[in-house]
Amino acid sequence: MLNIKAERQLKRKCWQILWSNLRVSKSRKKREDGCYMLMVRRMLTMEEPASYYKGQMELRSSVRSGGERAERVYRLSAGGHANRRSIQNQGMNDDAISSESKRRNDAFDKCTALQIPRNENERADALSKFGAMVAGVKSRKVTIMIKERSAIEEAEEVQMVQEDRSWKIEIMRYLKDAILPDDPVAAKRKKFKAARFTMIGNKLYKRTINGPLLKCLDKERAEYVLREIHEGSCGNHSGGRSLAQKVARQGYFWPTLVKDAAEFAKKCESCQRYAALIHSPATPMEPIQIASPFDQWGIDIVRPFAPAVAQKKFMIVAVEYFTKWVEVEAVAKIFEREVINFIWKNIICRFGIPRVIVSDNGTQFQGKTIMAWCKELKIQQNFTAVGNPQANGQTEVTNRTILQHLKTRLEGAKSSWVEELPGVLWAYRTTPRSSTGETPFCLVYDTEAIIPAEIGEETQRILQYDAANNQRERAFDLTMIEEKRDTAYAKILHHKGLMMRSYNRKIRPRHFQVGDLVLKKVEVSKHVRKLDPGWEGPFKVTKVKKPGTYKLQDLDGKYLPRPWNIHNLKRFYT
Repeated sequence: MLNIKAERQLKRKCWQILWSNLRVSKSRKKREDGCYMLMVRRMLTMEEPASYYKGQMELRSSVRSGGERAERVYRLSAGGHANRRSIQNQGMNDDAISSESKRRNDAFDKCTALQIPRNENERADALSKFGAMVAGVKSRKVTIMIKERSAIEEAEEVQMVQEDRSWKIEIMRYLKDAILPDDPVAAKRKKFKAARFTMIGNKLYKRTINGPLLKCLDKERAEYVLREIHEGSCGNHSGGRSLAQKVARQGYFWPTLVKDAAEFAKKCESCQRYAALIHSPATPMEPIQIASPFDQWGIDIVRPFAPAVAQKKFMIVAVEYFTKWVEVEAVAKIFEREVINFIWKNIICRFGIPRVIVSDNGTQFQGKTIMAWCKELKIQQNFTAVGNPQANGQTEVTNRTILQHLKTRLEGAKSSWVEELPGVLWAYRTTPRSSTGETPFCLVYDTEAIIPAEIGEETQRILQYDAANNQRERAFDLTMIEEKRDTAYAKILHHKGLMMRSYNRKIRPRHFQVGDLVLKKVEVSKHVRKLDPGWEGPFKVTKVKKPGTYKLQDLDGKYLPRPWNIHNLKRFYT
């Protein structure tokens, strides 16, 4: 093993490499620049016992052999070490040794062989043991590589490049030269496939059943044709199958035409942004679990109406999920304070503190003030995803019903909606709900309200009214009200089961994972004009809050403030 000093030192000493401590072993010294250099390592295995002098000569011979390549550039200075005890004194012609040794030493300015103790020659001993292990191998070569860093650190990501061999070559070889694969099955298949093709000059064409020959294209030209026909000057951004048919009608063919056309149309950015909106559900319905009356309320804001008295143009609507009782109040502003006052006056002061309030993600319901107030009263707030009113479906249905009743009552006097609101609420509360089979008034008070029709045309309970008997019957009814509510609860569960079966039949499953790119509906966040795209984005999915609900981030790294439901999302293909 050779030990090399620093490059600067080599230059200062006229390109001489100073060899020191030459051993037939492994060097542990470094150059100053951090590199290792191994020029020669020689391991001698002599088939016959060796004397000290013979071993010395062989050692010098190894140095000489290793230096033959180097002496063309440098004049070398070297030293050799050997353990005399390891070399047996055997008879040998000293003159021959001296002559050969002198001849080999001439290549060096200085070359000496010294005797050293065995404990100072450990590395050479280790190499000799290695030589003994491979003594039976006639031809061997040992290479030692010293690296500054591990292979893992040096590893670099590379892109695998595969040669694209055109699918046309095998068919053309058969049609021109009748060359077939050696495998008989593959040869039979090749002949069967080639029967559908023909050669005109050096061009390959595909035969069709009742049309012209189709020019066969390789991958590169196929991509050009797809792009030009789909989005070129005469392109119409058609769907995958329509695009494939148009390509074939124009006279082109390749084996994966239908698949490639579908993939190309699916990944077209313009087609994705202007695609039709998705109306089919993606996840099963998850109905709200109801425990008891006045336990859960849904709350929403209906906006805006024509300005009425005191500039009131908004409605705060709350619906109790069990009895379907509804509370509505007209307000001029829709800030947190108005919502807190509504909950306190119309819900808590009349029916007690609810356990859960369900609302959308509006700032009126998600502000710091109202959230702290609800936390103080231990009211759990559940928020629906953006653009997913179905999650608070009971409130949305009630909103539509109230609006429809107001429209039919107002006719031309649109600003009188506040005055008509109490009558609309009374009508709603005294009308049986299909989900319970009872009126909200009955489930709350265990009796039916007396309506104006019963006064104009008296009914039996008006004609046969007995105050004393009525009090006893009323007490009994209140005692047995739980039975009526249990019956209503069973009907609610049955009604929800029917809704779930109907809803889940329309499901077209889809889901996203963290890191997926998606588009979201534009109409959810802003008004859409006639020529505007229906989808915007792409956005990156950063978190799955629950199945069908996701947190999003735009490509600039900005997080969208609220979770989005999968109903308003679609996958973006690149």
